[in-house]
Amino acid sequence: MEKSNKLKLFIGLVYLILICLFLYFFFSKFSLQELTSYDFIRNNRSYFFELKNSNSILIFFIFLLLTILWVFPFLGFGSPVALMGGFIFGKWIGTIVVVLGLSIGATFLYIFGNFFLKEFIKEKFLKKYQNLETKFKKSEFVYLLMYRFIGGIPWQISCLLPTLFNVKASNFFFATLIGIIPQIFLAVSIGSGFEKIIDQNSEVPGITEIIFSPDIYVPLIAFFSLILITIFLRKIFYKN
Repeated sequence: MEKSNKLKLFIGLVYLILICLFLYFFFSKFSLQELTSYDFIRNNRSYFFELKNSNSILIFFIFLLLTILWVFPFLGFGSPVALMGGFIFGKWIGTIVVVLGLSIGATFLYIFGNFFLKEFIKEKFLKKYQNLETKFKKSEFVYLLMYRFIGGIPWQISCLLPTLFNVKASNFFFATLIGIIPQIFLAVSIGSGFEKIIDQNSEVPGITEIIFSPDIYVPLIAFFSLILITIFLRKIFYKN
């Protein structure tokens, strides 16, 4: 038990050091004012596209690796990378790279949680989600797929909760890979829409111009419709 606690403490310290180093080097290169500047975004859009066109396969795998690291060990969630993936790669390639990266990262996080955080997760969440145990035992993959599709739980916690039910890592990966496609595709489509708007406007476009662009409002409407559907499904899935 003492060795296990020491190992957890060591991992926690390494994790905090990595995050601090990342934030230090990132903000030593860019200020917050730069990151929120329209000119900065527009100019870097051109840079990313030139880089992608000259090294498309390399950029794909670099983005894939960064997405995996964003989820594990940095415990990021899907929306930022989905928007960025759509911005750089467009709808289809963006969806592939983001879904694949998030699924691999989530699986690493699940495996890590299964080895090092299982008792802590049981203590905190077993009572609340114990009703799901029977469902997962009936058909592990199907219920994992539904669990991933309907969401409703913060991304990081949703990656760790299945440790309560001892699901197979392979089932976790493929259920995540398939289950997150709808919401990620819509988020990637919004990012792709923003890229088109920036490409067509040398000055900052008005909020109405952005919202009423078909590349934005169509995926937004679909996204909010999906949210309403998943809210309804959550009431059934998480019902005691």
